[in-house]
Amino acid sequence: MSQRWVILQHTLSQESLEGMHFDLLLEDNGSCRTWRLPCIPDIDGPSVSATPLLPHKLHWLEREAGAVSGGRGWAKRIVGGKFYGSLPFEKDGDISININSSNLTGRLFLSNNLCQITCFSNFDVI
Repeated sequence: MSQRWVILQHTLSQESLEGMHFDLLLEDNGSCRTWRLPCIPDIDGPSVSATPLLPHKLHWLEREAGAVSGGRGWAKRIVGGKFYGSLPFEKDGDISININSSNLTGRLFLSNNLCQITCFSNFDVI
């Protein structure tokens, strides 16, 4: 069974890149497990820091862009698609899942607050 994933660019406002970071969301039943990333991991590159956040709403898996509730900025979709594999029951457990988007088929690893993406086939690098 496949579930959805997305990486969002999060800024303090739509007009500025101030405070920019990225949010990685993985669909998990009625919400999304979420991590803050300082940058999008380079494909087949080193791991980047991944800070766990509170679960996000499912609608972010479908939205292209929008204001973040509570005046917390603006988010816009960078890349997303389907993932295959199981998320561990423990929220801080290691994750190793296959990811698929329109331009990437690879594997996403999350472990010890680090995130890495490896590529199976890459049509147009993110």
